[in-house]
Amino acid sequence: MKRILKCIAPVLLFGFLMTSCATTVAVRPARGVVVTKVHNPKIIMHKNVRYYRSNGVWYVKKNRAYRRVTAPVGIRVTTLPRGYKVVRVRGVQYYRHNGVYYKKSGKRYIVVNV
Repeated sequence: MKRILKCIAPVLLFGFLMTSCATTVAVRPARGVVVTKVHNPKIIMHKNVRYYRSNGVWYVKKNRAYRRVTAPVGIRVTTLPRGYKVVRVRGVQYYRHNGVYYKKSGKRYIVVNV
């Protein structure tokens, strides 16, 4: 029994000491804020405007910067952003993420006002 404890105790102690207390926080810029880099954006054309969507946040590019904007109503997307919630409003099912409501239409989702 002592031999087993001598083997297991250092492993447990090492594992305890190596765990990190650091957390990762995703920071989303406020509307109207300009950023110079957007991680892996998907480009979506809507009414002759090129929108960039990254992690559920919408941007419009001007020169070499991206300005955060509200999601345009009526735009169609093929996938929902991670972390969406299913909600029901007056008996209709919507998908909500960051205050943007999506409604399923065939194989796509449309941004709607609720």
